[in-house]
Amino acid sequence: MSDMEMQAPNTGKDISRLDPEKFKHPHITAKGEKRAFVDLETISTLWINTGSLCNIECANCYIESSPTNDAYAYFPLSECERYLSEIKDMGYETKEIAFTGGEPFMNKDIIPMLESALKLGYDVLVLTNAMQPMMRPQMQKGLLALAQEYRTKLTLRVSLDHYTQKLHDVERGPASFDHAIAGMRWLNDHHIQMHVAGRSCWNETEEEARNGYKQLFLKENFSIDAFNPSETVIFPEMDEKIDVPEITTKCWDILSKEASSMMCASSRMLVLQKGKAKAEVLPCTLLVYNDDFVMGESLKSASTCSQGNIVNGTVKLNHPHCAKFCVLGGASCSA
Repeated sequence: MSDMEMQAPNTGKDISRLDPEKFKHPHITAKGEKRAFVDLETISTLWINTGSLCNIECANCYIESSPTNDAYAYFPLSECERYLSEIKDMGYETKEIAFTGGEPFMNKDIIPMLESALKLGYDVLVLTNAMQPMMRPQMQKGLLALAQEYRTKLTLRVSLDHYTQKLHDVERGPASFDHAIAGMRWLNDHHIQMHVAGRSCWNETEEEARNGYKQLFLKENFSIDAFNPSETVIFPEMDEKIDVPEITTKCWDILSKEASSMMCASSRMLVLQKGKAKAEVLPCTLLVYNDDFVMGESLKSASTCSQGNIVNGTVKLNHPHCAKFCVLGGASCSA
């Protein structure tokens, strides 16, 4: 990454189409420089993708979830328990089991999976839009039972892309803000721990965004700290039409960052591809639908996998999301 690349303005042009060599070779960049990589240090967070189906279709969904995208099948309880057993046997100092989608509450096994992880003493995080799937009576009943027994260990992170109805609905569709707020009010009324995830895609400063969320939380009497980045996460926008520089081994010093601070140094994600009998391991929640990042059917195989962008379990940062979201954006999906 040259100084000029780092300082280049975003033009909004699809520059990647003009440079088809970018993010192509696992070991070197288009300029022939050594591509950055990240070694796994431990699995602090194990992510489970509950399925790519969602009750809504957002304008810029990170994994293109929708009411029709079933590329990832519903993750079953049996596979969840298989990996929970393996992660214990592997001796990782795992603290958190996190569930994402799609919309997790569309998966009929979500409550049993949450319970399985909570029973083992893990902190459990669920990413949800807090809309109709979560508000079904059987899901409410299950959440209330879990919250009663594991209240401090269970957190639901609600996707609220903006603190205003107008801009949230631009992303998620008409009336989605009102439905999300209704779900959040229900969680709040029943003292279920709740955080929020927003987006930084409206030319606001982070301070402006956090002040906006603060006013909303005060108005609704939500017990969420808008200025705590663990409780209110502001994710960078992931527009693949906008060029990003490739990350080289020299970038760590240029950016004063450590490879160990990247999400793939401390987490893995499990997915079940449609038509497959067993789930597979990916480096993180964003590198989806790409067989070059598949690491095998077990955490053990993932630690030694060598194929595509994985070399002896090491992740080559050979994707625009690696650059935009994690290295340059400084973001992490984990709490």
